[in-house]
Amino acid sequence: QVQLVESGGGLVQPGGSLRFSCAASGTIFSIYGMGWYRQAPGKQRELVATITSGGSTNYADSVLGRFTISRDSAKSTVYLQMNSLKPEDTAVYYCWAAIITSKAEPIRTYWGQGTQVTVSS
Repeated sequence: QVQLVESGGGLVQPGGSLRFSCAASGTIFSIYGMGWYRQAPGKQRELVATITSGGSTNYADSVLGRFTISRDSAKSTVYLQMNSLKPEDTAVYYCWAAIITSKAEPIRTYWGQGTQVTVSS
């Protein structure tokens, strides 16, 4: 079993900052990638940012230059620093991970429980 435990989030004013963390634990052979998705009310879940085990990053155009994803491989943890937040960033943010639990198993996708971010004055 793999668990993704998120922390961070909350209410922030426009222009403010927040920092997320997500730690993977359980039976982990290797982590292919980790990252964040978000879902606003009435909208589909969308990619925010991901980072591979090799350190390659991918960002949604809407967050480029404002959000930064990073990782601590030794702790199986990924971080998302969010700056210059806008009301349209309001959503539930979900941690995502692509993990292999053993040599004989394929890569599987795991999700965190979700964390609410509200950007409002």
